[in-house]
Amino acid sequence: MSNLKSLVKDTAIYGLSSIVARFVNYLLVPIQTAKFTADGGQYGVITNVYAYTALLIIVLTYGMETTFFRFMNKEGENPSRVYSTTLRMVGITSLLFCTAIIAFRQQIAELLGYADHPEYVWVLFVTVAIDAFTAILFAYLRYRHRPMKFAMLKIVNILMNVILNVLYLIVLPALNLNPMGIYDDSFHLDVAWVFYINFFCTAATLLMLYKELRGISAGFDPGICRRMLRYTWPILVMGLAGQLNQCISQIIFPYLYDGTPHEASTQLGIYGACIKIAMIMVMITQAFRFAYEPFVFGKAKDSDNRATYAMAMKYYVIFTLLAFLVVMGYINVLRHIIGQSYWPGLKVVPIVMAAEIMFGVFFNLSFWYKLTDRTIWGAWFSAIGCVILIVIDVLLIPRFSYTACAWAGFAAYGTSMVISYFVGQIYYPIAYPLRDIFAYTALAAVLFAAMTAANSHLPQLAAISANTLLIAVFAAVIVRRDFPLKSLPVVGKYFR
Repeated sequence: MSNLKSLVKDTAIYGLSSIVARFVNYLLVPIQTAKFTADGGQYGVITNVYAYTALLIIVLTYGMETTFFRFMNKEGENPSRVYSTTLRMVGITSLLFCTAIIAFRQQIAELLGYADHPEYVWVLFVTVAIDAFTAILFAYLRYRHRPMKFAMLKIVNILMNVILNVLYLIVLPALNLNPMGIYDDSFHLDVAWVFYINFFCTAATLLMLYKELRGISAGFDPGICRRMLRYTWPILVMGLAGQLNQCISQIIFPYLYDGTPHEASTQLGIYGACIKIAMIMVMITQAFRFAYEPFVFGKAKDSDNRATYAMAMKYYVIFTLLAFLVVMGYINVLRHIIGQSYWPGLKVVPIVMAAEIMFGVFFNLSFWYKLTDRTIWGAWFSAIGCVILIVIDVLLIPRFSYTACAWAGFAAYGTSMVISYFVGQIYYPIAYPLRDIFAYTALAAVLFAAMTAANSHLPQLAAISANTLLIAVFAAVIVRRDFPLKSLPVVGKYFR
């Protein structure tokens, strides 16, 4: 139980930093969606280009975060040499990638449909290469159980990004200031500067990790390198397939949409803006992952490890379902995060959130093949999900536009989750509390149906009141069944 409490504490810190960072980052969404309206198509460009970078970060880290944790906790391996070797491997590949991108930026821009704006490509792609390298530095912070430094650096990065975006999009045009000629005579906004700002913030974060960079001095070990590459290549395949599940729809949408390129950008911008509301689920999953990876590999030898993994799964499902109900209960308030021209796409929010919950469950299930060094299974599971997603996108985007993207992700994550569970029970059986998980899921589904009816048939204030009551019902069940107040420190004595 003490180990589980440590996991909860680290997850809370990572989660709080993610929530704060995302909340601050959310400030960009209403600003950008107001300045770049849906019919202009610029936010569709942002959505499309960032989808490529999300895929590239997987390629450029090639599973080395997970591999790093595995080898840092593996008997017979020298942790300092593992860390230094990992830094050098990812550093060299990132540097080679940057060189190639800068040399062939025009050709790549033409291939992606941005021949007139090669800066869209090279700025963000070089940024993602820096991100890949810093990912190992952040992984080292997690290995050393330094969640506070991890959290502060993430928050500082987001704050810089938001402040600079506000300056470019609002403050400088309002004051009629044009430093270094970044605007034209009419102060038209250019999405390229959103990408330049991201590059600056990423480079600044790397500089703030200078202490962790000292670990590179332990040298490069070819033997460790070969062993890590053998372990990591299936994780790369799995990561690529998994990330394709998240971003391939945004990449291929312009090619499949039955309309003009401008209409495709408009529709993609609506989808990209609306799924920002669903990102609360991504925050929770990411926070859990940051704490869970070092926790799992560090606890692999404990006798009670499987029981702990089972309980962690249960609590993950409980709190993600609660987050789902909170978002859907207050969707009429949260929709103001994005510009009103994007509201027609809000129907995809519950679908995307449900898909992210299943992705989180899939991530929890994934440790059976990581701990048994059968990472090839993860590649197969993710690849199957990716094929399902692409098939659904190809068949349905021309008819149903971005709604098809949401359902494709739902089907892909659901399939990967189910297959991983059944195969995992053969190779690494864990007695997950399925009855409790299904009971909470069924209750959440009933409450969500009631919320949907309230949002459709009641005045807004009455709907919010009714939904608050429904959320309270779910919270009361949690307290009653799994978190009795009398067990809590300090306040618990008042309920005994």
